[in-house]
Amino acid sequence: MARAVLPEESAKEVSELIDVLISLFFESLPRRDQRNWARVYLNGLVHTSGKKTIRNIAGTGASSVEQSLQQFISKSPWDWTPVRRSLARHLESTAQRPLAWVVQPMVIEKAGDRSVGVGRQFVPQLGRTANCQQAGGIWLASSEASFPVEWTLTLPGPWTGELLRRRRAGIPDTARSLSPAQDAVQAVLRMAASWQLQRRPVVMEVGNAELPYCVEALGQQDIPFVLKVDGSVPVSFGGAGRHKPGPHTAPARELIDSLRSQRRVVEWTRHGRAEGAVTLLTSAAVTAGAGEDRPVPGPPVPLLLVGAWTEAGMLPTEFWITNIGDRPLAQLFLLAKLTDRVALDYAEVCEPVGIRDFEGRSFRGWHHHVTLASVAHAALLLGARTHTRPHRPPGPPAGTVGPAGGARAPYPANTRPVPPPRPLIPGQVRREYIR
Repeated sequence: MARAVLPEESAKEVSELIDVLISLFFESLPRRDQRNWARVYLNGLVHTSGKKTIRNIAGTGASSVEQSLQQFISKSPWDWTPVRRSLARHLESTAQRPLAWVVQPMVIEKAGDRSVGVGRQFVPQLGRTANCQQAGGIWLASSEASFPVEWTLTLPGPWTGELLRRRRAGIPDTARSLSPAQDAVQAVLRMAASWQLQRRPVVMEVGNAELPYCVEALGQQDIPFVLKVDGSVPVSFGGAGRHKPGPHTAPARELIDSLRSQRRVVEWTRHGRAEGAVTLLTSAAVTAGAGEDRPVPGPPVPLLLVGAWTEAGMLPTEFWITNIGDRPLAQLFLLAKLTDRVALDYAEVCEPVGIRDFEGRSFRGWHHHVTLASVAHAALLLGARTHTRPHRPPGPPAGTVGPAGGARAPYPANTRPVPPPRPLIPGQVRREYIR
């Protein structure tokens, strides 16, 4: 069950924080009245009960406020990209240091056919065909919290191919019809190229048909990735030396299961839960061969296939392909499991602030709404952490080596996250050993 959007005792703190965030993230808006309506909308997202429609945010009888908000969200031509970029850079420079960029799909089922991007389409997350919008969020995620900073809205063919529909929705001439995974990868590439962020591993789930495209597109830009794949995906392995005939091709599940004697046991704590969990891991060097969706042909790409069993499982159940070859399996597994952190924050914070509640029909309005909902999400999480975080002594000097063997980056004074020794923070490894 999702928690309340805003506890009464923290309402004032979050409203004050919203004022600060307006000055930090909305300086690109040229007019003061635009920034004022951004403030009104943000406060409405975190204070209004029920569905976060413009009418509910404006309040009963406030027709002039409703009209102004409608103008600000659906028609005003302000650019949402600088706001999202400022949000991401702020989060990266605070105690919310992300470990990964996590792609979280978002499905918005609709009854009609006029909402931008809506259409009958098969949705892997639902396992069925639905009349819906398919969107995706790029989240900056750590083991303690996660924040959406960029969004994509997938446009089925009719929305880009039919001129009248395109004009009515205000879809830019540059927008193309891509798959949700391709949209997400393109968003990641834009962030890496122009947002001035430190590159983090990209964590996302990828279908078999789109795996070659994702591997090639991210690898060409030297972006590390951990891609969750289905056990049926074919992988190539072997043939690397005189005594290793090959290469051979087999389903990922079959290859991983053949290596069960090399499993490592990792005991860790699930996100959002107090109890521990045990997972068995193994890996194999594989390559990604040519595919129809690869941007350019080239030699096979060396990769690592990681497989996981639950403690009682007879067969491996989860699989990832990564180009990160210099980290322990436990660290790769915890990166992959940041999707659980994002799913938790999506359900407990992002949904309650109305991320899926936009009822307008314009491309611009949808992006304005999800941008403001992302800032509202950040305000709630940052406000809650500020309100509840106890005073902490300064951490050790920069460069101190931690338990995982890596040098720690410096943190601002009194903001360095220091997890208690027991219980573990979500996603932390308790121990790792060979079984």
